[in-house]
Amino acid sequence: MSEAKTTSEQATVKGPLLLVGCGKMGGALLSGWLEGGTPAEQVHLVEPNIESVAGFIGQGARHHRSVADLPGDLVPQVVLLAVKPQMMEQALADLPSWPAESTVHLSIAAGKPLAWFEQRLGAAAAVVRAMPNTPAAIGRGMSVLVAAPRVDAAQRALCTSLMEAVGEVDWVEDEALIDVVTALSGGGPAYVFLLAEVLAAAGVKAGLPEQLAERLARVTVAGSGELLHRSPEAAAVLRRNVTSPAGTTQEALEVLMAEGGLQALFDEALAAATRRSRELAQ
Repeated sequence: MSEAKTTSEQATVKGPLLLVGCGKMGGALLSGWLEGGTPAEQVHLVEPNIESVAGFIGQGARHHRSVADLPGDLVPQVVLLAVKPQMMEQALADLPSWPAESTVHLSIAAGKPLAWFEQRLGAAAAVVRAMPNTPAAIGRGMSVLVAAPRVDAAQRALCTSLMEAVGEVDWVEDEALIDVVTALSGGGPAYVFLLAEVLAAAGVKAGLPEQLAERLARVTVAGSGELLHRSPEAAAVLRRNVTSPAGTTQEALEVLMAEGGLQALFDEALAAATRRSRELAQ
């Protein structure tokens, strides 16, 4: 994978920040920004459901029911587009036109490539596309970003800083890789939750009470994830640390790691998800 990591140590929001859409992901990002020291009064928030953003308004964020209600003299440093993909067309149709040197547009909408935004915002627009995942809700997300040619280094660093408010960040230079990122980390939490489900179901089939099996699976998956997060060791090393030669775990791994086992299933699953992501982008 061709990657370009960007440091955000000196990246700060110096001008207004416009957040269009404040659902679960938009709200998680805004919470992270405010906790990180972004002044609430610097944030312009577009969200028709005022009840869902009352807390942010109470902190000083400036609320607008629609893009059409934005102040005419507003020139945001960043426009974070967090509306659902099917609502993006209308959001952009009402959005004022700002020069690329003053405003970067950062989209977290799945299935909307850079070319789609350039067709609507103009080829000269500074556009960054990000693919976050749901652990962003607890500050443990993973986001991968890709930038249009007009995005400069300072704008890249600023986008990195904003997405780091909810977890870790990396960049790719080839936009086609975002489809693979979508398949792996975008959908990854669902695969982990499925693992907890199937572990519990297998435990019940083996004779455990359902409540105990679900608890064992849940705590085991959560604890193992935290161990992986904190440990400098690779996942393969941690796996081997749990596995005694000729022991019970080894017996189970012989099944899971057999030809046609877990690796083959995930290869097939990610290929299917990547293919679907590319279809949705058409």
